[in-house]
Formats: sequence, C-alpha cells, structure tokens
Amino acid sequence: MSPQLLSLVTLWAAAALYAIAMVAWSIRLSRVADERIQARQGAGAASSTTAEAAAPAKERVAVGGGDDAAVAAMASGATSFVVDDGDETDLPRRSGADRALGAARAAMYSGLLLHLVGLIARGLDSGHVPWSNMYEYTITGSFVAVAVFGIVQARRDWTFLGAGVTGFATIALGIGLTVLYAESTGLRPALQSFWLVIHVAIAIISTGVFIVAAVATTLQLLQYERTDGERELTGGAIRRLGIRVRNGLARWTQRATWFEAIPSAQKLEAVAFRLNAVGFVLWTFTVMAGAVWAEHAWGRYWGWDPKEVWSFVIWVLYAAYLHARTTQGWLGRRSAWLSIAAFVALIMNFTVVNLFFQGLHTYA
Repeated sequence: MSPQLLSLVTLWAAAALYAIAMVAWSIRLSRVADERIQARQGAGAASSTTAEAAAPAKERVAVGGGDDAAVAAMASGATSFVVDDGDETDLPRRSGADRALGAARAAMYSGLLLHLVGLIARGLDSGHVPWSNMYEYTITGSFVAVAVFGIVQARRDWTFLGAGVTGFATIALGIGLTVLYAESTGLRPALQSFWLVIHVAIAIISTGVFIVAAVATTLQLLQYERTDGERELTGGAIRRLGIRVRNGLARWTQRATWFEAIPSAQKLEAVAFRLNAVGFVLWTFTVMAGAVWAEHAWGRYWGWDPKEVWSFVIWVLYAAYLHARTTQGWLGRRSAWLSIAAFVALIMNFTVVNLFFQGLHTYA
C-alpha cells in the first residue's frame, strides 16, 4: 500500500471513529443526566417517606437457611439485592454512563491513533511536514484538537466537551478529505525553511486549543439561555427576531435533558478562560515567529499582507478578551461573546482569507 493510499484510508477510518465517539459521548451525557434526574426524584421520594423508611421491615426473606445481608438490605429500604450463596462471585454492574464512557474513549483514542498514522503517511508521501496547505492544515489541526481534549480529559473531568470536540473533528476531516484535498507536492521556495516547522506548528497547536475553548464557550452561552428562560417580545423588528431566536434556544435547552450533565455556566467559563489563555500565548509566538520568517523570506517583518493583518486581528481580539475578563470584570455573556468573535475571526482567517484574498500567503 502506497503512503498516499494509507493516509487516505486511515484518515477516513479516523473520521468514522470520531463520529462513533461523538455518538458515544452524547449517549454518556444523556445517561449521566438521567441518573442525576432519577437521583433527585429518589431523594424527594425518600424525604417524603422518611418515617415509613425508618420503620423495620415487616417481611424477611430467607435464602439457603437465612441471609443477614439480605435482611439488612431490606430493612434499610433497598429496592434490590443479590444473595451470595457462596457459589458465585458478585461483581458490581457498570452503569450505562460508564459503558458509554468506555466506548467513547475507545473510539476516540483509536481514531486518534489512525489519525496520527494518516498524518505520518501524508508526510512520507509529500516529503515534508504535513501542514503546507489548507488540506494538510485541516487534518493536522483537527488531530491537535482531539489530542488536546484527550490529554486534558484524562486528568480532569471535562468529558462533557467530548461530543463537541469529536463532532468538530469529524466535520473538519470530512471537509478536508472531500473539499480541500490536494495531491502531495514539493514545497514552494518560500516554504523551504525550518520556520515552516516552528511557525505553522505553533499556529496549529494554538488553533487546536482554541477549538476546545470554543466548544466550552458555546455550551456556556447555551447554559445561560437555559437558566434564563423565555423573554417577552419587545422593541423593534430586529430585537423581536433576536428574542424569538433566544426563546427557541431556551425551549430547546430545557427540553434537552442531557444539559443536566453539563456543568454550570460559571464552570464552563473558567474552563474556556484557561484554554484561551494557553492558546493566546501560543498565538503570540505564532505571530512573532511569522514576523521573523517574513524578514528571512521577504526582507521585512511586516507588510500588511491579508494573512498578517488577520493574524494580528485574532491576536487583538483574544488579548481584549483576556484583558476585559481579568481587569475590567467582564464576566458572563460579554466575555463569552468576545471569545466567540475571536474564534470566528480565526475561522475566517483560515477560510475566507485563504480562498478569496490575494497575497503572499495564498499558498496557505
């Protein structure tokens, strides 16, 4: 099998596994939400029947000459129990949420491994690092996004971001393999530099971090709509249209029980802030490395090329977000929308600027 075919096969397989992982992460959210709802309902029922639950059991069950554990379980109000007669070993059953979590992690990490194989095969086929054009940037950036999430969720309980991250990676790989795909070619003269490894690699890593942060910020805004509820229609036509959209989101989020498994908006904001802070530091190095590379390649650090301008715009927006949140007290929706605006600028820099603006970075 040629490296080109190996790359395509493994990347398509990775996309399929990410889709499976997205479904499994979604199922886990639903199961966790159901368990929390049932726990609340059970707690309410228990509080209303405290006196009855405290009374001694009227019936005792004897199995194999009597089982004190079973009687104690019945007396404590347990609804089910298993009697150990010494012939079998009782093992705790995994909940539906745990099974879905195992399936999601298995599919995601398997997809991540195949994704890595596809990237290596692409690099071997092209003879250089696989991030010299839009297709290669897409397949590498989506890999970094999933890898960042995989590393973080192994240390912290951020599994609520799994469906969004793997869903984004599935779409990105699908678009890359169908719309943006390009045959392997040699590097253009301007790209034949070690700065390609440094500058673009840092940009890809920061983009992956920003993707995970954007998922957290989107959930944060949806949580605000869910807790605020519907609003009264007032004002002009545009304002009423916006209120209708927000009321629709509020109704949808209230019907979607899986939001019970999503943390509060405040916790999601803290998660997004940490990720955006890391991504901003990396993006700062991206802009600086790009300026140094520009001086080596074109004899100037800054030339107001469309790509350079948009990279600076992204830096300014994320800097404004961090500054406003840390020094001006911009918490909640205002900082969240500023973060979303910065991420939209990042996406536009990759799509609109690359496809429709002519400049020294048109090969990107």
